[in-house]
Amino acid sequence: MSLIGDDVLKKARDMNVKFVRLQFTDILGVVKNVAIPVESLPAALDGKIMFDGSSIEGFVRIEESDMYLAPDPDTFAIFPWKPREGTTARLMCDIKNPDGTPFAGCPRSALKRVLAEAQDMGYTIQVGPEPEFFLFEYDANGKATTRTVDQAGYFDLSPVDLGEDARREMVLTLEDMGFSIETTHHEVAPGQHEIDFRHADALKTADNIATFRFVVRTVARMHNMHATFMPKPISGINGSGLHLHQSLGNDNGNAFWDPKQPDGLSKLAHRYVAGLIHHAKAFTAITNPLINSYKRLVPGYEAPVYIAWSMGNRSPMIRVPAARGSATRIELRSPDAACNPYLALAVTIKAGLDGIKHKYDLPAPISRNIYRMHEHERRELGVENLPEDLNEALNHFENDAVMWEALGDHIASRFLEAKRIEWDIYRNEVHDWEIGQYLTIY
Repeated sequence: MSLIGDDVLKKARDMNVKFVRLQFTDILGVVKNVAIPVESLPAALDGKIMFDGSSIEGFVRIEESDMYLAPDPDTFAIFPWKPREGTTARLMCDIKNPDGTPFAGCPRSALKRVLAEAQDMGYTIQVGPEPEFFLFEYDANGKATTRTVDQAGYFDLSPVDLGEDARREMVLTLEDMGFSIETTHHEVAPGQHEIDFRHADALKTADNIATFRFVVRTVARMHNMHATFMPKPISGINGSGLHLHQSLGNDNGNAFWDPKQPDGLSKLAHRYVAGLIHHAKAFTAITNPLINSYKRLVPGYEAPVYIAWSMGNRSPMIRVPAARGSATRIELRSPDAACNPYLALAVTIKAGLDGIKHKYDLPAPISRNIYRMHEHERRELGVENLPEDLNEALNHFENDAVMWEALGDHIASRFLEAKRIEWDIYRNEVHDWEIGQYLTIY
């Protein structure tokens, strides 16, 4: 057993750990776990814990269901909330086939393949996320509602911001688990919050996003609140996004920074952004995976609708923050936090790398507010729209070989199949809006 594995066992003993949750995500991004007593931890660290993959969305057929969990020792963390006896820890896992090879349907392994490609090109990837979420009340029967816990606005404090205590405990819990929190505040919409944590390498950031969603929902429940990362739970107000700040590093430091250029951006950064623009319609199926995601991507609520970039203007899909030097980065503003973080980072990083490989030309930045432009002005500037619904996004994804390669045939085909079914169910359903709009008129 490796030294790191020995360290995990020692920490588990020192912290009186009784149970360990071996966690992973399915293709749709839902966190799953297999709980083991601490006595089974040595076997887990040796990759000997098996589970039934046929029960997990998008994994395998029942006749080939044996899957093995391969914990990453670097992800060992203690859950700060205390059970009645002992302590519970967690480890994030890759999924392996019985022969020890990476399982083609493992989202974490898909991201690792893209990061290995970046490494072969000489780059490391740093990602800093900005996840937003809503806090809602429960009804008398314990069912989640869309009644917000406050009517506060951007940067408001208590007593207006009634979710502040819950948000503070979320931050403390995350810090206890090793997160470096940078900012936390009430967002624009009533009941909407944001907690930003420090950038890290892309794999760790994906692990952190998966953990973040789990912790936020758990702590909210302790405060008798329901936390949701649904992109647009209430019409007429802002939805929740997951802005992703990305940068590439090489042996010389931040590869996006070039002090000799007027805008401080390297040619590499330009090509990376050009790759994101080139594949935006296709990767949107992964970064915005719900039917509801496209209720957020509409004009008027600060969410990006147009495929463009800027140096500071927040209306395009991509913004370049003002910081330079080691902090030079791009901000992708279109994703939402309902996505599978491993797959979202895999496709967006792959898109950027494709721009570098094929030396895509970057269009001029847009300095004006695109929302206020007429359609003919956008057309003259070559500014296209993001997909208007999930079906359109799936069509673009299906026809983009680079995005397909990013995920591999197994994940791409299973994701597409699941989302086509979701779209057909939605398309065939008669919704309350239709009843209210048409029933008594026609």
